[in-house]
Amino acid sequence: MNEVKIMIVDDHQIIIDGLKALLDDVEGIRVVITASNGREAFDMLKIFSVDVILMDIDMPVMDGLQATKAIKEKKSSPFIIILSMHLQKGMVEDLIKMGVDGYLLKNSDKEQLTNAIFQVASGKKYFGPDVTLTLLGDDKSAKSKSPDIAIGLTDRELEIMKLIADGYTNKEIGDKLFISHRTVDTHRTNMMKKLNVNNVAGLINFAIRKGLIS
Repeated sequence: MNEVKIMIVDDHQIIIDGLKALLDDVEGIRVVITASNGREAFDMLKIFSVDVILMDIDMPVMDGLQATKAIKEKKSSPFIIILSMHLQKGMVEDLIKMGVDGYLLKNSDKEQLTNAIFQVASGKKYFGPDVTLTLLGDDKSAKSKSPDIAIGLTDRELEIMKLIADGYTNKEIGDKLFISHRTVDTHRTNMMKKLNVNNVAGLINFAIRKGLIS
């Protein structure tokens, strides 16, 4: 098989950077372009040729559902793999009707992601185990993926975690929430202690697993 050219579409830069790093050493896969929303992805396809798009759902300007519908209406459109924490049965079914080629949760491992890319690039469909169970079941698996309120973080800490994931600095978060950057740093330190992680990457990984970043 020829090299699979990838476009990553996500409004969180840290997610884009993580996926690029994850796929960088995979032989036969090359990330050629990224986009921060569906409209940007749609416009870039007029310039760049890609084989597979890794598409987020929740994005500004144009979300993943709208983008998937618009792209799939074009002739010779790229394959699309949805990469999200959303697992509602109705949404997955709607995306399948639009012609989506794969669906994975963001907490999938590297092996699942690369298998999905190669399988979809060969013209087959790929749906992660949780997605398949949701399609066969009654959405219980989707409910189990919702954030756990008892994770021990306060509403303010969750708010700051999401802003950290969006790439804001301590000062920018402080300005946005009308608190000092030292207070932001204190919240960050407290979150790391509560979650037993040592750095921001650990916080982001936790946020992805809990569905706080979608």
